[in-house]
Order: sequence, then structure tokens, then C-alpha cells
Amino acid sequence: MRTRSTLSEYQREQLVELFEQGYGCRSAASKIKVGAKAAERLYDRWKLHGRLCLMEKPTKTVYSFEIKKEVVDRYLAGETSMDLAAEFHISSKSLVKTWARTWRRGGDEALMPKPRGRPEGTVQPEPLSEEEKLRRENKRLLAEVAYLKKLRDLREQGHR
Repeated sequence: MRTRSTLSEYQREQLVELFEQGYGCRSAASKIKVGAKAAERLYDRWKLHGRLCLMEKPTKTVYSFEIKKEVVDRYLAGETSMDLAAEFHISSKSLVKTWARTWRRGGDEALMPKPRGRPEGTVQPEPLSEEEKLRRENKRLLAEVAYLKKLRDLREQGHR
């Protein structure tokens, strides 16, 4: 089952069988009593990938800036998100719409791949001096002694 899916694997298989028999997404959803939105998302993926929509993708696909930009340009020029998703082997039509929305908010820069990991030049903390290590150890030991005293007092009062 997909990690974020509201449908079980069995329900997804039933829906795909109904789609293959000619049912639409809403009639198939009502027939097996699942949410129409979840069935609609599966229907869109089924139209793009056929029975492969039941397969879990092993990794997340990363698309280059050039592909994203071309898809967005063509989508804004009037091509449908479904056609573009099929042509560029994109997992769903909603990803095309997400890229277009991202581009509208931030331009070309927003579609650029983001660097992963820590930024270069991240400074490592300086090692602690011997004096600072002793201060921290002393603070920890004082807390431990206070805890043990409190524990002893509770036992003397009859608490176990």
C-alpha cells in the first residue's frame, strides 16, 4: 500500500479491475464504498500508467530544471497536465500543476534543484576546555545528588 494512501491494497486492486471493465472513478468508488477523491487520484494514475499504478515506486524521481521548465511552459501555453505527465513519464498530473504554481510564485529560481545536506562552511563547535568539561560534570553530579536525596525522602515518607 502507498504510504499516504487512504485505500488498502485490496481496494486499489478492486478499483483498477472496475476501471478496466469501463467504470468511471465515481461509480467504481461507490460500488466498493471508498472515497471519491481517492478513487479519482487512482483513476488518473491508472489512465497514465495502466496496471502499473498498483506498483510502488522504489525511489523518488528527481527531474532536472530543464524538464520542469519545459513542462511548465507547455502547461501554461495550454497543454493539459495529463498529456504532459504521460509524455514526460511524470507520476501524476498534480505534479505538473504543482510545478506551475511554484513557478508562478518564484520564477525560474523556484524550479531549480535545492542543495541537499548541510550548507558548506558549517562551523564545527570548538572543543570544550578542560575547565568547561569539569563544570558540566559538576552540574550533572549535583543534579544526581538532589534527585537521590528526594528519592530517599519519599521512601522515608512511605512511598515506594
